[in-house]
Amino acid sequence: MCDQLAQVGADAVRAGLVVGSGGNLSVRAPGGAECWVTARGTWLDRLTLRDFVPVRIADGAPLDPAAPVASTEVALHLHTYRARPDVTVVVHLHPQSVLLLDALGERIRLVTTDHAFYVGRIARVGAYPPGSTLLAERAAAAATEAECVILAHHGCSVLADSVELAHKRVRNLEEAAQLTYRAVLLGRGDIPECPPDVLPAQGQTATQAI
Repeated sequence: MCDQLAQVGADAVRAGLVVGSGGNLSVRAPGGAECWVTARGTWLDRLTLRDFVPVRIADGAPLDPAAPVASTEVALHLHTYRARPDVTVVVHLHPQSVLLLDALGERIRLVTTDHAFYVGRIARVGAYPPGSTLLAERAAAAATEAECVILAHHGCSVLADSVELAHKRVRNLEEAAQLTYRAVLLGRGDIPECPPDVLPAQGQTATQAI
């Protein structure tokens, strides 16, 4: 799963969802008591297995004395896992369109079936210092009611039960934000969203159902 996350990190950089050594990723086995978080200062397009740090979820204790220090946002991941036992992947990135719309007070519209199917519910929290316990607590509380949490003036936290779903979720979140931004530029803030009755049946992807 860390190998899969490394691929997500490389794609995120190529897609412009994060710059430099920003953003961080984590994964845990279903029901696991520990997670693997990207190390502090790592570039997401250069990840190797050595860049994932094992950390105990209950108290944040590092489990490998020889491993590098975990990301400064490790608390965000740990609090989310504690609040959402069903989640096995947390992807924290800085997608520009998502952040710009949030700063402008514009809600992201889920226009396509893929947006509605993959993104799911979106929540937001206010601006708090990066890496702070307060940010982690607020984000985890919001994560109990959403799969995508926007962190004001900072980034987003995307949750899933698989690496593949987390990847699709964050890419569709940014695409939905881009379409919303274009509609706002055209003076169409009333852009209609995808109606729920056209979403694919359980077990189908949105693309397969089209």
